[in-house]
Amino acid sequence: MFIQTETTPNPATLKFLPGETVLASGTADFPDRDTAGTSPLASRVFAVPGVTGVFLGNDFVTVTKSDETLWDHLKPSVLGAIMEHFQSGAPALEGDKPAASGHASHDGPDGEIVSQIKELLDTRVRPAVAQDGGDITFHGFDRGIVYLHMQGACAGCPSSTLTLKMGIENLLRHYIPEVIEVRPVA
Repeated sequence: MFIQTETTPNPATLKFLPGETVLASGTADFPDRDTAGTSPLASRVFAVPGVTGVFLGNDFVTVTKSDETLWDHLKPSVLGAIMEHFQSGAPALEGDKPAASGHASHDGPDGEIVSQIKELLDTRVRPAVAQDGGDITFHGFDRGIVYLHMQGACAGCPSSTLTLKMGIENLLRHYIPEVIEVRPVA
């Protein structure tokens, strides 16, 4: 098995591409070791000292490291953990934990606007964010403000605010005049 790696805009995060499907649909975010219980893959990666976050996508695993850990020291161990997982035949996720869909429901007078926002996020934004080893989920729309949550490599990335403000906000405002601003949620 040959696992490729790609850098991301976040220097603390590296994207690992095992050449196999990681998750058949959706994404799964494990921002710390305590949240990884339903994922044998994330648990195995968290066993590597220095790993502080794991994010699973369709064909990639994004790993975030602590500030004091160097990728030169961490990368071989993470590669080994991912390889061991795939060789074990264990699933990436166990049980009925649903993968993130990137959508919060929204009924009411803004339903049509929310549908347009979700459509743009799914077709234009999420594929681009996934290229960088992350995902973005819709959390709400209220009085012209869109609330989004960034995950994986995008969470804590130095350029995430710029991505939200200059990229996503401008895109949404261009196509949907009712959008005034985009704000991150934790």
